[in-house]
Amino acid sequence: MYRRHCGAAAITLVCALAVLASPVQAFAAPALPGPADPPVPSSAPASPGGKSLEEVRLEIDELYRKAGAATDAYNLAEEKAKKQSGELVELAQSIVEGQAKIAELKDRAGAQAREQYRNAGLPPGARLMLSGDPQLFLDGISRARQGQHATKGLLGELTRTQQDLETYTKDANTNWKKLEADRVKQAKAKKKINAQIAAAKKLESRLEKQERARLRELEREAALRAQNAWLGSGALTEINREASPLGKKAVAFATAQIGKPYVWGAEGPRSYDCSGLTSQAWAAAGRPIPRTSQEQWRLLPHIAIGDMRPGDLIIYHADATHVGMYVGDGQIVHAPRPGRDVTLAGAGSMRILGVVRPDA
Repeated sequence: MYRRHCGAAAITLVCALAVLASPVQAFAAPALPGPADPPVPSSAPASPGGKSLEEVRLEIDELYRKAGAATDAYNLAEEKAKKQSGELVELAQSIVEGQAKIAELKDRAGAQAREQYRNAGLPPGARLMLSGDPQLFLDGISRARQGQHATKGLLGELTRTQQDLETYTKDANTNWKKLEADRVKQAKAKKKINAQIAAAKKLESRLEKQERARLRELEREAALRAQNAWLGSGALTEINREASPLGKKAVAFATAQIGKPYVWGAEGPRSYDCSGLTSQAWAAAGRPIPRTSQEQWRLLPHIAIGDMRPGDLIIYHADATHVGMYVGDGQIVHAPRPGRDVTLAGAGSMRILGVVRPDA
């Protein structure tokens, strides 16, 4: 019965390990609209669809923000899948070891049964009584008791091992179901990401060359307005705080990636998404942190904006779907969105949710 049960588990785990060997892409989480932009000037050029370029810019920005939200969801599902994959591998090893141990215990039990058969099936006490040798009888009593204890221990160990094997098999089946559920989440998030990015690209592709150039200029102007408003609010009163030793390492890594393209789900070394950049930078500094911007916001210590120092992470949007690393002088380094490269930007150029410190 146990061999059939464990055999089924082994088949399940073989399938699991085969799936685990297949490459999995990685996503960050759903984003809410940022602060409202000022009214669009009536002289703004109009797109072929009748919308002003400013309206097109806002629509494209929203599409990419939604793609970033799905990216966070994808990345979180991937992290869970990685953890479950590792647990499945450990359980597979435990099942193999348990099966080997049961086989060994059964061999030992079989050897004892064969020994009893060779002695005509008489229990040890009866054989000693028939020996007629008092000293042999006394010596044999001690050995018989030892043998009884050994047999009892053998049966107990066999029972415990079989119970452990059943537990390993149950846990493996549970982890397999969780793994499959997270892979479904990944697939849905991937589909949403690609749909949002495709819609944004299609919208931009309808513009003429001069309109696309003007669109980039509008992006820069909007970011500059937001940055100046943030600095003018007095939110950042001290911009020259010194980074911690680990923070300096994280900043050095992040700034060295400037110019590399944004790719959703990427963690380097050739491309990054927003949280892929920050998590890898702090990993390079020797302080691993959560993979996604939402988990970074949820799990890392929060600090006041006025107390920021280089290396701290600024979390953006109400749903924590974007993150950048503060590098000093009111600037961040971040991976903005598809179609853009890792770059420096104003720390206040997007709506700030809060600040976290990985090495607090």
